[in-house]
Amino acid sequence: MNNRVRFIFMGLFASAVISFAGVSCMQFMSRSDTIYIDTDTLELVQTEPPKEGDTIAVIKTSLGDIKAVLYPEYAPNAVKNFTELAESGFYDNTYVFQSEPGVYFGAGCHNKNGELGSDYDEKRESVTQEIHQNLWPFRGALCSMTTGKEGGFFKQAFGDSKTLNGSRFAVLNTMTFSEEDKQTLKETNESVADVFIEKGGVPNISQKITVFGQAYEGFDVIDKLTDLEVEVSEEDEERKIPVEDIMIETIEIETYSQKDSAVQ
Repeated sequence: MNNRVRFIFMGLFASAVISFAGVSCMQFMSRSDTIYIDTDTLELVQTEPPKEGDTIAVIKTSLGDIKAVLYPEYAPNAVKNFTELAESGFYDNTYVFQSEPGVYFGAGCHNKNGELGSDYDEKRESVTQEIHQNLWPFRGALCSMTTGKEGGFFKQAFGDSKTLNGSRFAVLNTMTFSEEDKQTLKETNESVADVFIEKGGVPNISQKITVFGQAYEGFDVIDKLTDLEVEVSEEDEERKIPVEDIMIETIEIETYSQKDSAVQ
């Protein structure tokens, strides 16, 4: 018999609630705060090194490179959208448009303020959110950023609408855990909690956001990109836009082989 464990994230680490500027990010929190995980089938795949033949992304930024393995088996639509955009050159010379100190950076936008503008491709910005029990917002997670909701007022009010993702993405760093935070995590699921405590991450958005990849090299670059000098947008005080132009130079989609750089 499957062992289904209830996870309750209501109010967990409220101080770490983050706003993904330029998008309807608070819709990340629109899902139920109570979720169920089948511990008999749970696989924490992000703790494993990439395997021969895995699809990887090499994110080249003006502050260094990040290498991440992608998970098309768990988030096929997000990975397809991301890889096709990368291979088309869409991400070349796009901005890191948000830097939340120590927590995450948002990237992949042609506008420095993170807004899509008027000429965006609706198909690319209307990918249905994908949630999988094997993917978690650990440090180094690649996440799709929300663009809005599908459905009218009543569907949204009653939770029947779909959350939509787009071209912009975020890479997570980590919040700081107190001893009380660690204990709270362990009361949900010890195996997941152990990874958050050891590796870091942002647990309060667990199972509320599309995770489609995991960095395995370039954590020093992630640290730099979440420690930028920022200015608060006059239009939205939750937007923390880097003062200096920090760019995604290009994103290369490759196949992993053992001769690649050692996993950090």
